[in-house]
Amino acid sequence: MNIQTPIKNTPAELALIDAFGERLALLPGDGEVMLKRDAAIEAIKAGLPTRRIESWHYTDLRRLLTKVPAFDAGLEAKPVAPLIEGSPVLTVLNGVAGKPVTVEGVTATPVAEKLGDGTYAAALGAQGADDAIGALNSAFVADGWLLEIADGTVLEKPVEVQNVQAGGQVHTRFAAKIGNGVTATIVERQTGSGDALVSSVDNVVIGDGSEVTWLIVQEQPDTATHFGQFNAWIGKDAKFTLFVMNAGGKLVRQEIRVVTKGEGSDFQLRGVDLLHGDTHTDVTMVLDHAVPHTGSREIIRNVVTGKARGVFQGRINVHQVAQKTDAKMACNTLLLSDDGEFSTKPELEIFADDVACGHGATVTEIDHAHLFYLMARGIDEKTARGLLVKAFVAEVIEELEDEALVEALEARLDGWFAEHG
Repeated sequence: MNIQTPIKNTPAELALIDAFGERLALLPGDGEVMLKRDAAIEAIKAGLPTRRIESWHYTDLRRLLTKVPAFDAGLEAKPVAPLIEGSPVLTVLNGVAGKPVTVEGVTATPVAEKLGDGTYAAALGAQGADDAIGALNSAFVADGWLLEIADGTVLEKPVEVQNVQAGGQVHTRFAAKIGNGVTATIVERQTGSGDALVSSVDNVVIGDGSEVTWLIVQEQPDTATHFGQFNAWIGKDAKFTLFVMNAGGKLVRQEIRVVTKGEGSDFQLRGVDLLHGDTHTDVTMVLDHAVPHTGSREIIRNVVTGKARGVFQGRINVHQVAQKTDAKMACNTLLLSDDGEFSTKPELEIFADDVACGHGATVTEIDHAHLFYLMARGIDEKTARGLLVKAFVAEVIEELEDEALVEALEARLDGWFAEHG
């Protein structure tokens, strides 16, 4: 007979379990939603992932998550200026959705409404035993935005969704159902000012023939823990570009899960991770090429300073039916400190025999010959280093076709280096 010893929960796990008991009566949802919440908290009671779980090998969450702040309804978060001036903005301020804005072809509904009537229940729950972010968010999510974009809509300006925290715990959802033949850009801001635990889950369905760009700009303070998960399903002949910039947070895990559902679909991922101080940032991607004639390119650029630790795990699964898949992945890291670390784990799992797939990873330091060249022309060392870092990162930013977006992101890069470089 095998007797399994009950797990001894960590202080962070116990704090989450206690918070669930205190919050349950305040969370929106019908009976089915509450069943999903109960199942999610049971997953947390079973223990957060450790390095023994393959997908969490470089981010031992049981060890790294040492404290959990309490919910505080009295805190007031304020919206931030949009990334692109004049963009319509949908806010979630300390976990509560603000007022909807009117955009032609776009319907925005607070997630709290969909939880309350039970129509969002199917979207809750963990995607497997290792889905700690899905479980955490399903247990506590209270609000967010559901966007529905009508067929043929062409957005002249990006629509911006903001998740702004002022401390405590904030758990939100952003979902989008994007119709056929849509051209749109969505900017997602994750930021705040407090000692917070934030989880945010996105579910995005992209219709046939659409061309969609989605930007995630994560700039949490050094006192915050941020867990993000982005799920997308791409339709026939659709092109989807996801750009992720991580430039803050004490402990950060951003998961990306994408499935090519229609032939001719194309996925582009561009990532910039700016790591400083004694922080830990993990970007983990799983991409499924599930049908024939699809393509993807993933390029990640990382800058590491101080004692920061970074992780990129990227797995591309090419299903047996997915012939003529063209998939490439590259992760490039610039170490600016002897104490910084970055771990990279690219993977290809291919079951088709007529594909063009590859991956690569590099880690390097600033080229001292280049640094000397700039300093010899009267440029001080910090400015010269900043120019070289910007050149390293700007290459992927400039692939965005919108000049206003490029300028806005490069300005944030300049601001980050001025403070941390």
